Amino acid sequence: MIDIVEVIETNEMIRSENLDVRTITMGINLLDCCDRDLDRCCDRIYKTIMATANRLVATGREIEHKYGIPIVNKRISVTPIALVGGTACRTSADFVRIAETLDRAAKELGVNFIGGYSAIVSKGMTGADELLMRSIPEALAKTERVCASVNVGSTRTGLNMDAVRLMGEIIRETAEKTADRDGLGCAKLVVFCNAPDDNPFMAGAFHGVTEADAVINVGVSGPGVVKAALEKVRGESFEVLCETIKRTAFKVTRVGQLVAKDAADQLGVPFGIVDLSLAPTPAIGDSVAEILEEIGLESVGAPGTTAALALLNDQVKKGGVMASSYVGGLSGAFIPVSEDQGMIDAVERGALTLEKLEAMTCVCSVGLDMIAIPGDTSPATISGIIADEAAIGMINQKTTAVRVIPVIGKTVGDTVEFGGLLGHAPIMPVNRFSCEAFIARGGRIPAPIHSFKN
Repeated sequence: MIDIVEVIETNEMIRSENLDVRTITMGINLLDCCDRDLDRCCDRIYKTIMATANRLVATGREIEHKYGIPIVNKRISVTPIALVGGTACRTSADFVRIAETLDRAAKELGVNFIGGYSAIVSKGMTGADELLMRSIPEALAKTERVCASVNVGSTRTGLNMDAVRLMGEIIRETAEKTADRDGLGCAKLVVFCNAPDDNPFMAGAFHGVTEADAVINVGVSGPGVVKAALEKVRGESFEVLCETIKRTAFKVTRVGQLVAKDAADQLGVPFGIVDLSLAPTPAIGDSVAEILEEIGLESVGAPGTTAALALLNDQVKKGGVMASSYVGGLSGAFIPVSEDQGMIDAVERGALTLEKLEAMTCVCSVGLDMIAIPGDTSPATISGIIADEAAIGMINQKTTAVRVIPVIGKTVGDTVEFGGLLGHAPIMPVNRFSCEAFIARGGRIPAPIHSFKN
């Protein structure tokens, strides 16, 4: 049972350590909206979202006022649109119509983002899947709040290399179509391996087909809280360090549990999960990189970085899972470059490279995230980056993802400004040797031997 005393205990965290509920995300099932007629399909999608989420933003504001806890984003995730629109859509342009419908609903409801413009193609692509994937550049260029994701592999099925190859082309085309905004469309597009059905964070949120008609998932974050706690045990042993992270993660997750339960009760939908992910922002003092440096690194990227991140990620999960009946989503530490001032500083001082970030993704919550790369990076190279990251997820039975942004007209040494929570980023160098022959092979990389558990 959670009581107001536990919330009062977090006042200092909220006031001076950047504790917040990063998002309340309502998942909505749209399978009932399938129809052979595109106009009817779009109309059903719009009406279902409007009817189900009409009180989401107001409820979030009421909870903020009630507890004094900042809720940064109110968001919606929907059933993967490749499934919903597959019957009605005959062309990529038809899918763009659905994207515009999602965007209109999101704007009218006042939510920050709507996720689920997605396809799950870990083993193969249907015709509808491929049409949706090819529509992504146009859809993201024409909308403001729609987020897209594609799951190209899993531990159980292996990697769909045809989808990996196509997504390299799609990311490049998205960058070109949004070049006037420094490739901003790519910031709303993520490629997954082992994507979770209940992730509340964008750009990868979608409402899985195993979920109820509607559900509330909450993402809570507090890198500044963890750093402040570690400052008090500077120089202590690893045992003390780990215990401090666990205790802090427990307290932060309890805040998310309180908010999630209250929101679910007020909205009359089930409580899904709390996702405790240390998700940084560009704000000073709200950095995962600074936590790693407080653990003992001169700079993120130094030897020991991967070990420190593994420790942090594991202790966050251990603390969080004891604080809520349902912990899910991604839950761990995010390492997005453009959204973390400490990561940006490490790149600029030459301490952190793309290859070191890839090593770090073996032990963190997601993958290569919000990384700006030169605008002349080839689609095959982007596909190679996706394949490497997906292989890490497949072999290690964990979620991995790629959200890279080729910035057309810019190169290493330049910077790009995305604004808001997306922050800014230096353009990072990419290995210039070709993997084109490897990517061109096509087909699937089989599932690893340890996937056979029946």
